[in-house]
Amino acid sequence: MIKTIALASLLLVTSLQAKDYGTVNGEKITEADISATIGQTGMKFEALDKEMKKRVIDMVVDRKLLTQSAEKSGIEKTEAYKSQLESLKKDLALDVWMRKEMKTIEASISKEKLQEEYKKNRDKYTIPKKLQARHILVKTEDEAKALIKELDGAKDKKAKFIELAKSKSTGPSGANGGDLGWFPLNQMVPEFSNAADKLKVGEYTKKPVKSQFGYHIIMLDGRKDATLKPFEKVEAQIKNDMSGKMFADRMKKKTDALRKSAKIELAK
Repeated sequence: MIKTIALASLLLVTSLQAKDYGTVNGEKITEADISATIGQTGMKFEALDKEMKKRVIDMVVDRKLLTQSAEKSGIEKTEAYKSQLESLKKDLALDVWMRKEMKTIEASISKEKLQEEYKKNRDKYTIPKKLQARHILVKTEDEAKALIKELDGAKDKKAKFIELAKSKSTGPSGANGGDLGWFPLNQMVPEFSNAADKLKVGEYTKKPVKSQFGYHIIMLDGRKDATLKPFEKVEAQIKNDMSGKMFADRMKKKTDALRKSAKIELAK
């Protein structure tokens, strides 16, 4: 693929909008030259400062000088060059053909099909319900019951909960008042999530919640119900997913058909 991109970059020179970057022995420095030098870094040449631009141009100049020297050496007449050139041509032919097939597939996917896919897979495009909670974790049920009793008698329940979490909780969140932040239900063990999800904001569990970690007292600080992402926000993602699957299916059918008529002899 890297070899294909390299050859493609050379072929694209004439299609790019010309800018004056200078010449090397009369040969123009093009945007394709610059792209081949920094393209994989993700940097944009025009966004670079003056010093960095000079460094990039210097790299392009060095590459052009080496390329010109290689051409003058007669390398193009060697069997190694000819063999690799044929390989690059084949890679490029496959790459261009596959891109053409993908564009054909993308063009066949109407907005109606995308909306139908969106409706069929609502769960995939739904932001799951999240809870914000804090907890106190202790080893025994009796300890948990005693702490619940303290909470029941407190005027400021949340302040008392935080105080007890800091002084009594054996969990790592204890130092932070038992705060677990926001989490989807499947992030916690089922016993914990089920108990927390039954609470209203500001409430705490009146009975200890047992899990593999010990006994929890849970207070719910916040709730965000599940929300479906708007179609417009996920349209591109849906199209990408659909076209990717359709492309894979098409390539499988194509190779299966070609195998039937091909003479394939594999070494044993």
